[in-house]
Amino acid sequence: MTTKKTDEPAGHTLNPATSDQATSNKVQLIYAGGTFGSYGKPLSALPAATFLPLLMDKVKQNLTSNIEVLENSCVKDSSQLSPADFSHFYQLILSRYTQGYRHFVLITGTDTLSYLGSFLAEAFAGSDLSLVLTASMRPLFDANDIHNYSIDPNSDAWDNLSEAIGLAAHGEAGVFVTFAGESWPAQTVQKIHSHDLMAFTGHARAGYPANSYVQSLPAARRKNWIEDSQAKLARITTQAKNAVIPTIYCVPNSGEWLSSQLTALLELPPTGIIFMGFGAGNIPFSEQLAQSLDKLYKHGHIVVCTTQCPYGGVSEAYAAGSWQYQHHVLSAGRLTVPAVYARLLWLHLAFDTPARRRQRWSYSVNKL
Repeated sequence: MTTKKTDEPAGHTLNPATSDQATSNKVQLIYAGGTFGSYGKPLSALPAATFLPLLMDKVKQNLTSNIEVLENSCVKDSSQLSPADFSHFYQLILSRYTQGYRHFVLITGTDTLSYLGSFLAEAFAGSDLSLVLTASMRPLFDANDIHNYSIDPNSDAWDNLSEAIGLAAHGEAGVFVTFAGESWPAQTVQKIHSHDLMAFTGHARAGYPANSYVQSLPAARRKNWIEDSQAKLARITTQAKNAVIPTIYCVPNSGEWLSSQLTALLELPPTGIIFMGFGAGNIPFSEQLAQSLDKLYKHGHIVVCTTQCPYGGVSEAYAAGSWQYQHHVLSAGRLTVPAVYARLLWLHLAFDTPARRRQRWSYSVNKL
């Protein structure tokens, strides 16, 4: 979709909203840090206790009163986010979702916005949740107007937040990113510029998990979805503490060197590995590298090949890349790097064996 402007502790049983409970349409606003809430000279993040009352005052005066803050203890620069933090946001939103709320806005930083959005899209697949993530390239408040906390007219923050709240209030099921006047399914989004206000891109040709969301889940299905999700919480929290998704970025080194890098990963418990090849997913061949890929598979690792190119995805049409798929490497297709990371991380957290993770990867890919 492209749209122009318009904690609970691990293992805790959450009580889902019963079938006769009305689902609340009040937007839940989560503030997680980033440039959006930075202020002063030099710029530094305002404490949530200072920033949120100021923000909510302006939102309720100028946008809507049908919104409230969802308290969040994880407020940091998005470059510092970890799998454990991703798990935290999943649990935070899931807890509120079970209480009958389905409209959410999450403000975070731009560095890992696409990764967090893609992860939450995987985590809430099959639900009727409406979640919109946004961020900004410039702070909301004018740093030159000390202590008055006036909105900077040159900042993109207010427009991005206005778009996000409007989209979440509309309630289309799914996880989206809105930025610079456009909105996309979160799994398609990439950051393509480090300074420009139009820092992100995405597209509407999204398969799974975007196509798994249901606009209005029947009460019985919603209850089952929540119960299934709750059953995984303890495992997800535990796994997230030490989760690692290694990434190998190909440069013109030999296949033997790549082999040595992959062999070192045999020391890790079974996880997902991202192989960023050239062009359409081409990887330098060597017998040693092929043998290493076979060993990784036997160990339980899932190796996924993607491309360094921002557009086009990978293809098996070239012999320079197709050889790896005979050694148990999986193709990322047209998934972005953040989407590949997010899917591998979710599979690692939510599924307990390499076989089940591979099976789920295949299921996801085939859900076009």
